[in-house]
Amino acid sequence: MAHMLACLPLGMRVLVVEDDSRLASLLRRGLSEDGYSVDVVTDGLDAVWQANEVDYDVVVLDLMLPGIDGFEVCRRLRAASRWMPVLILTARGDVGDRVRGLDCGADDYLAKPFSFTELTARLRALVRRGAPVRPTVLATGSLRLDPAARTAWRDDQQLDLTAKEFALLELFLRHPGEVLSRSVIREHVWDFAYGGDSNVVDQYVAYLRRKIDRPFGVEQLETVRGAGYRLRTEQRPADDRFPLAT
Repeated sequence: MAHMLACLPLGMRVLVVEDDSRLASLLRRGLSEDGYSVDVVTDGLDAVWQANEVDYDVVVLDLMLPGIDGFEVCRRLRAASRWMPVLILTARGDVGDRVRGLDCGADDYLAKPFSFTELTARLRALVRRGAPVRPTVLATGSLRLDPAARTAWRDDQQLDLTAKEFALLELFLRHPGEVLSRSVIREHVWDFAYGGDSNVVDQYVAYLRRKIDRPFGVEQLETVRGAGYRLRTEQRPADDRFPLAT
């Protein structure tokens, strides 16, 4: 407990939005014991009002709520320029909800049932990351992506992406310059329990490159040997990495 408290600045305030009274009570008690100041609301409309009135450090947001659902809560908060980190709680295995939640502006997700230890670890990571003001459209280099409109461009040319390719590009654009491991990519774009082709990440990165890099003669989505993939913050000519033999 002392270690957890040492990881948190004083006065960390969290809003829990959960209509299951038993789970809400457990979250309030557990987070309070970990040093957070906790407010709980059980209705989507109340959540929007509360989060606009109080400067929370982080929000734990269930998706199935009375009033308006968690997706709409997150959309309204971002539309009102409320950029505190939001962690959504989703049903296990429901990748569609996770992708939709990220599209609405959430920062992370946790599948139910979950470990309280994992929840607090994720909250600490979100709080450390802070809440920088972010643009509606994600961009790096000449790549742009609008999560709400589900549209992406390279320069002024719209990209024709499948749903999975779009989710993959959005993940990279939310973490420009960061090396993302295959397991992190699989967990966020598919599911940590995904039981299909083990090479699915490599396949989809290859598909994405064929649409966002090669037609434009650039190399921005790169492989980091032994670690994963990275979307460079600056693009370069595609042949820079493969000079002609002399």
